[in-house]
Amino acid sequence: MQGKVVLVTGGAKRVGAAICRRLHAAGAQIAVHYRSSESEALALQTELNKLRPKSAAVFQADLLDPHALPQLVHHTVRHFGRLDALVNNASSFFATPLGEIDEQHWNDLIGTNLKAPLLLAQAAADELRRNHGAIVNIVDIHAERPMRGHLLYSVAKSGLTALTRALAQEMAPQVRVNAVAPGVIMWPENTEWVDEEQRRKIVAHTLLKREGEPDDVARTVLFLLSDAPYITGQVIAVDGGRSINI
Repeated sequence: MQGKVVLVTGGAKRVGAAICRRLHAAGAQIAVHYRSSESEALALQTELNKLRPKSAAVFQADLLDPHALPQLVHHTVRHFGRLDALVNNASSFFATPLGEIDEQHWNDLIGTNLKAPLLLAQAAADELRRNHGAIVNIVDIHAERPMRGHLLYSVAKSGLTALTRALAQEMAPQVRVNAVAPGVIMWPENTEWVDEEQRRKIVAHTLLKREGEPDDVARTVLFLLSDAPYITGQVIAVDGGRSINI
């Protein structure tokens, strides 16, 4: 990853920050996108630049604004001079039971999880082709097995899985496109939908009988970007075996 520039959406905290740190440790320069987590983004920028000066920059954008997405790519390329990889990590997550869904829910969940990754890939396509780059999308094991009560989120992540394979076809042979599907890595920030007993049951269904770490996802992203030259159009589950034991 030496000399490579990677744009990570939602990179300011949680799994996104772990991805930024792991790619940075491998030598990449990191464009950290954030929407509202400014303090976390600036703290991460400071942390990474202390390790390697001028190796990280932060860019604010609302991924629900289609006009902001080409600008996010443009600002990254203007700052670093190139773009070699895109990690579509940013995601909205909340329950949408059937009968309670409205257009705002649709716009938010489909917008962040599916529409934005598509438009960002489109905006970055020429630069990624020029540099024989790569894209990694963060999907979810529930793209294959929908989560009850989370209809739109499950549909959006399923769409992102299909988008991963379609982009792999569209952008070949210059650009590889893959996805990582996490399982129980970090509980969502809005956890009112799951209590401690439910958490215990979910973890019990992983074959490894434990939660994963954000760095488990980050290491897989690094592998797909830097050490998988003959892999494209694939989805790797990082879930402790839960997807085959639900």
